[in-house]
Amino acid sequence: MKLLVTGGAGFIGSAVVRKAVAERRYSVVNIDKLTYAGSLENLRSIEKDPHYKFIQGDICDLDHMKRIFMEEKPDAILHLAAESHVDRSIDGPRVFLETNVMGTYSLLEAARSYWSGLGEKEKARFKFQHISTDEVFGELGPTGFFSENTPYAPNSPYSSSKASSDHLVRAWRETYGLPTLTTNCSNNYGPYHFPEKLVPLMILNALEGKPLPVYGKGDQIRDWLYVEDHAEALLTVLEKGGIGETYCIGGHNEKTNLSVVHTICHLLDELRPKTDRSSYSTQIKFVADRPGHDHRYAIDASKIEKELGWKPKETFESGIKKTVLWYLENQNWCEKIRASKYKGERLGLKN
Repeated sequence: MKLLVTGGAGFIGSAVVRKAVAERRYSVVNIDKLTYAGSLENLRSIEKDPHYKFIQGDICDLDHMKRIFMEEKPDAILHLAAESHVDRSIDGPRVFLETNVMGTYSLLEAARSYWSGLGEKEKARFKFQHISTDEVFGELGPTGFFSENTPYAPNSPYSSSKASSDHLVRAWRETYGLPTLTTNCSNNYGPYHFPEKLVPLMILNALEGKPLPVYGKGDQIRDWLYVEDHAEALLTVLEKGGIGETYCIGGHNEKTNLSVVHTICHLLDELRPKTDRSSYSTQIKFVADRPGHDHRYAIDASKIEKELGWKPKETFESGIKKTVLWYLENQNWCEKIRASKYKGERLGLKN
C-alpha cells in the first residue's frame, strides 16, 4: 500500500510514518511544510529507507497537492497536518483557520480530483483518513465520556478549526462520495513531542531548574494516550475501518494536569536526582488559567476496540516513564528545539 501522510514530520505524524515504514513496510510519501513544530530529525531512523519519501509542501496550495496526487498515485491519505496548540490559537487564530480549514479543503479537492479519475478497482480501494481531536466536542461534566455520537461544541479557536475540518470531510463524503474516515483522539504524549505542550514542557523546565507552570488549580482532567498506541490505532483504522465511519481513540487514562506534573517530578527524582536531593515538585508554580480552558475530556473507545480489535498497550505509568527516559536520553534533540524554536515562554494570554 502507498500512503500520503500530511504533517508527517510532526509529533503524531512522525510516529505514524515511522511505524508504517518500519513495521508495516508501506510506501510512505510524507508531505510537510516544516513549520516550527515539524522536524525531519523526528524521522532519522527511516529517512534512507527505500519505502520513504519526503516532499516539502503547504497543504493550502491546491495546485501543488493535485500534482503530488497525480505523480505519487497513492492508495490512501492520512491527513494529520494541522496547527494544534490551543494557546497559540488564542494568540493568533488566523493561521489555524488557514491551515486546518482551508488546508483540509485543498486536500479534499485534490483527493477528489485524483480519485474521480481512477479505475473502478483503484477507486474502490482509495481512502481519505482525517485525524482530529476530542476537543471538538467541548467540555464534559464530572462524569460521562465523549463518543462518536457526541454533539460538537468547540470552545477554542483551535478546536473550532478542527470541528470545521471534520464537517468538511463529512460533507465531501455525503456530497461527492469521497471515501472518508475520521478519528478523534484524546491527549497524546510520548517521544518527539514539541515542548510547548504540557508533558515535554514540564520535563525540560524541571531539568533546566525553571518553574513548572500549572494553569489554575491544575484540576483539569484529560485522557492520556501514548503516541505509539495512537499511531497503531490510526493504521488499524486505515486497514479495517469502514468508509464513512468515525472512531474515537482514547488511552483509558484520566488524570488531572497536576497529577501528571507530580508523576513527572517523581520520575525525575528517581531517574535524574538533583544534587541536593530535593524534589523537582518544589518547582511547581500555579499560574493564571488559560482563557476558556475546558475542564474535562474523556473518551469512550469501545467502538474501535469492539469493531477493529484495537486497544492501547501502554498504561499511563508505563508510557510516561518511557517518555521521561526518552527526553533524558535525547538531550541533543531537545537542545536544538530550545535554542532555535521555543524557549518555554507562556503563550495564550491574549484576550
